[in-house]
Amino acid sequence: MKITQIGHLYQLAFMPRFFPVNCYLVEEESELTLIDAALPFSVKGILQAAKQIGKPITRIVLTHAHGDHIGALDGLKKELPHAQVYISRRDAKLLAGNVELEPDELQTPIKGGIPKGIQTKPDVLLADGDRIGSLQAFAAPGHTPGSMAFLDVRSRALIAGDAFQVRGGVAVSGVVKWKFPFPAMATWSKEASLSSARRLRELAPSLLAIGHGRMIEQPAVVLDAALEEATAKFQSATATI
Repeated sequence: MKITQIGHLYQLAFMPRFFPVNCYLVEEESELTLIDAALPFSVKGILQAAKQIGKPITRIVLTHAHGDHIGALDGLKKELPHAQVYISRRDAKLLAGNVELEPDELQTPIKGGIPKGIQTKPDVLLADGDRIGSLQAFAAPGHTPGSMAFLDVRSRALIAGDAFQVRGGVAVSGVVKWKFPFPAMATWSKEASLSSARRLRELAPSLLAIGHGRMIEQPAVVLDAALEEATAKFQSATATI
């Protein structure tokens, strides 16, 4: 595990050279918020990082319910029984293993590693605009129907799950980068993903922190390029149908 700190944000990167899977600790005055739960074997590393910082994890916030973002959830909840678990209302269904689409959604099968047998139940179902400590929640559907991103209002650091990828090249979720195609392969709706990415860009984040790859400070230029690429590719794909 590799730990990288920028301001109040700590990136915990598991398997950073081979198949990077990130989760994040957000430092508050007297506590920590964990964003995502990485892989099943990540429990020890996450707890060690919190111990090193010297503050307790009191909240576990999930960007979405794919297996590489909730893998250590049950193990962490066992070690941290008082930590509250947050996820969007929509992806709470995926967390419970329910892949049925809602009537108003694009009727395309949900992709990616949907968990099976997760015992932990969320304590709080998030909606767009909710606050969790210093974080503001933003609905960012596309990678999954209920994906969310979180903006630290102190620094404007954006923790965006798989709304973007950095590994293999900065891209909107759904754009295939051949060096690391997995986020694109697991994206439910390219159109919703692009719309969400545009909204997140409008937040003018000072830092982009995502599920796979390094953090990027002052990401405006790379985000604009990623949006331009996604717009061109998705429009081209639509035109050929």
